[in-house]
Amino acid sequence: MECQLAQQGIPKGSCEVATEGDKTGRACDITLRYSEKSGYERLIKSLLLSRPEDYLSIYQSGCNHTCLKCHSHEFSKVATGEWMSVEDIAGAVKQYKEYITVHEPREAATSWHAHRLCKHCGSCLMNREPSANCPRILKPDQVVISPQGFGPARNIVAFTGGDILCRPDFYTSVARRIKEVSDDLWVLLETNGYGLTEKNLAQFAEGGIDSFWLDIKAYSEDVYRRLCGTTNKHILESVRTIVDYGFTLEVLTLFIPGMVETEEHEKIAQLVADVDPDIPFTLLAFFPFYQLLEPEYRSPTAEEMAASYISIKEVGLTNLRLGNLGVFVKDQEDMDYLSSELGPGFF
Repeated sequence: MECQLAQQGIPKGSCEVATEGDKTGRACDITLRYSEKSGYERLIKSLLLSRPEDYLSIYQSGCNHTCLKCHSHEFSKVATGEWMSVEDIAGAVKQYKEYITVHEPREAATSWHAHRLCKHCGSCLMNREPSANCPRILKPDQVVISPQGFGPARNIVAFTGGDILCRPDFYTSVARRIKEVSDDLWVLLETNGYGLTEKNLAQFAEGGIDSFWLDIKAYSEDVYRRLCGTTNKHILESVRTIVDYGFTLEVLTLFIPGMVETEEHEKIAQLVADVDPDIPFTLLAFFPFYQLLEPEYRSPTAEEMAASYISIKEVGLTNLRLGNLGVFVKDQEDMDYLSSELGPGFF
């Protein structure tokens, strides 16, 4: 089958995935299949209640990017996992529904909104009282323990890990089936955005997708190509199109010293603010991993993260948070510094 992005005039992604016998092929060919008997089947690495997102995350094999910093390269760039049909996924979602403790409105179907409810410390369960940073919104019986820690279980089902949103037919098929399980479940797609053409977004809108977590890895195309192996032109353009189609949107970017720093963050923030300054925005701290390793690459400092946070705020974004605090907050002095510079609510 010809690449569906190429049919729309978009270059094929950096989508080669390794399989048995040292062979490679397109992610959509190797990790997605269709049969008359089972319909669509997707290669899934795992499903779990993830933290700090507090929703059911479905980790997929196969991706249309080759990111030098990929945290899931062992299954996103290698065909790994279990074949699951749309019906199999619906069955897992039905089981998860029994664990849900918080029902969010569609406009809160993001990872960003999880942090307004819970700081994931577990104090309310372990110490029988909330911590100093607790938002004090949830009741203790709404906080549950999962393999990744403490927090609520929200009515959101997310597809994450690998990304072949360039094949919207699978995602709309499974979204429709999830809505048949329960019409109060929101379907979130965590994505690099490469598959978010206007044609595909129209199909997603018709097919029951509710929200996107858009990871804009860099603004400058040369930086993006170096980091991910593809162009980012239509990814940047997708921010406005996503909103125009009525989806809930969160934007994420990363601080990679020497590669994606404050100047890049400001440009991404301006792009988002021009569409809607209230779009939730997360700035994550990078840590050396995969092909971006020490000593050439390092994590940002608390001071660097604070500088980007302030610059993004000055652009005009209103819903901003810092993520991966454990990467750049080394001691109480760092936390005190961030609190004094940024005020409450920065994480």
